[in-house]
Amino acid sequence: MITPILYREELKEYDFGPGHPFRGDRFQIFPKFLTERVNPDYRYNFVKAEVASEADLSLICQPEYIKFCRDYYRAAYLGQEDDSDFFRYQTLDNHPIGRPGKVEEAARMVIGQAKLAADLIMAGQYKKVISIGGGLHHAKPGAGEGFCIYNDVAFTGLYLQKRHKLERILILDTDAHAGNGTAEYFYNNPQILFIDIHQDPRTIYPGTGFAADIGGPDARGTTINIPMPVNAGFSSYKMVFEEIIEPVTEEFQPEVIIRNGGSDPHFADELTSLGLSVAGFKLIGQKVKKMADVCGGREIDLIASGYNREVLPYCWLSLLAGLTDWHINVEDPITPPPMLRIDAKVPQTKEVIAEVKRNLREYWQCFQ
Repeated sequence: MITPILYREELKEYDFGPGHPFRGDRFQIFPKFLTERVNPDYRYNFVKAEVASEADLSLICQPEYIKFCRDYYRAAYLGQEDDSDFFRYQTLDNHPIGRPGKVEEAARMVIGQAKLAADLIMAGQYKKVISIGGGLHHAKPGAGEGFCIYNDVAFTGLYLQKRHKLERILILDTDAHAGNGTAEYFYNNPQILFIDIHQDPRTIYPGTGFAADIGGPDARGTTINIPMPVNAGFSSYKMVFEEIIEPVTEEFQPEVIIRNGGSDPHFADELTSLGLSVAGFKLIGQKVKKMADVCGGREIDLIASGYNREVLPYCWLSLLAGLTDWHINVEDPITPPPMLRIDAKVPQTKEVIAEVKRNLREYWQCFQ
């Protein structure tokens, strides 16, 4: 089956400027890499979505925040930004360096892709839809941070819930950083199960996502944080999927799965300290594909992150190969250091799994 990949060239404008960790060239690197290695005639097609409207953004953002982002980043692109209100709405992570791209306009494109992905899935046209540029999981209703302006993960979940009337939605965040923005949107929403597998928050931004955080008063047990030990690799991730994520998915019986996360769990990422190789991303894709069997294969995938440009396209392609069952071999461009060739963090990961199960056994039969 052909897989639609939502993408438009203008996404390269999601660029905070020279010297910033998040540059728009990722949206040029990966499509070129993909087309060179996978024949589009029978594997996938690129689909261009409309830009999100003010009404679309209002589903997830406060009006004054939308206005600030529109005006500030437009002025920044023109070299005329006024920082007087910047820290009222954004953290330093989102401050442009030098001359940025048309950041806010590109952020609207990402939300537009999330909307189209949901509509395509619900129309039954496709079982799986990929959004390149998605997964901006740190943004909140009235604040941006962590290179994220508008949270398309939250938009996808809320749009499916409110527009398409779904009652059981599973969001799986495999980004190395905890999805603090997404967590806040859904912490008290029992219809949306949020599973977040990320690096130990004591060692990385944003410092949230501890195993004891399991949801608000009306949604206890529907937030599942899995804080991975530093340098956790293939065996640790496989164990977490098989002992926590897959059993919960089977019990929850979601109507659709949304996954977000890019290449930053790779051992060579410049901002993180996890231990996956390129093969680990294929594992994630394969596991998510298997999980989606419970909902007829319906899955939306949002991909943007990663801070080592050399490994980024290899990880993204390996992930897609697992998700789509493309029979292609993706080799790691960097040889793992000796200390990571064997996953030495399995014992610590077992302790994390035990803690997660203890915290959640009251809410899930599979942990009792």
